[in-house]
Amino acid sequence: MPSLSKSFAFIQFAVMTTVFSMGTLAGAAEYALDPAHTEVGFSVKHMMISNIKGRFAKVEGKFQFDEAKNDLSDVDVKVDVASISTNDVDRDNHLRTPDFFDAKSFPNMTFKSEKVEKVNGRPSKVTGKLTIRGKTNPVTFDVVEYNGPQPDPKGKVKYGFSLRGEINRKDFGINWNKTLDKGGVAVSDKVNIQIDGEAGKATLASAAKQ
Repeated sequence: MPSLSKSFAFIQFAVMTTVFSMGTLAGAAEYALDPAHTEVGFSVKHMMISNIKGRFAKVEGKFQFDEAKNDLSDVDVKVDVASISTNDVDRDNHLRTPDFFDAKSFPNMTFKSEKVEKVNGRPSKVTGKLTIRGKTNPVTFDVVEYNGPQPDPKGKVKYGFSLRGEINRKDFGINWNKTLDKGGVAVSDKVNIQIDGEAGKATLASAAKQ
């Protein structure tokens, strides 16, 4: 029969283990973007009269999120610029050249968050560093929609979100343009960015592979 001291030590160890486990379950968890349900898009003014829209097919990213506190942090996104699509093959090929993204020399554009502001306890603005063509500038995205948690058909918790931002492409060395005969230019300097996505806990995805 175990001694009283050994029994007490075992109970103490069990309690400490339970508290530690609860502590690790609480707090922020890593979430990964679901590429099948995430899209990074943009729109620019064409010939000063219409908006041309495009998207990038290959996106990956992760972030930390505390469900209890609605704390978002460490947003880290990478986009394959060669995966650009504007529904016009010739235009897409031009956008991959050094006139625009120079996809061979700079295959990815990235965003890494530095600050997240909240309004009424929910993420409202995400500010960080955006890098395109090797040039990095601060950018702030407005969180215009944020939904979840919602279990998917497999029981995995998912969050959905929509972010909007605006940049000047010349800040990133994308300077190509053409002057129109009647004034104005072919492509606006201002670019609107739209990010619509879905993410689930990265730990669940890792566990499923083991």
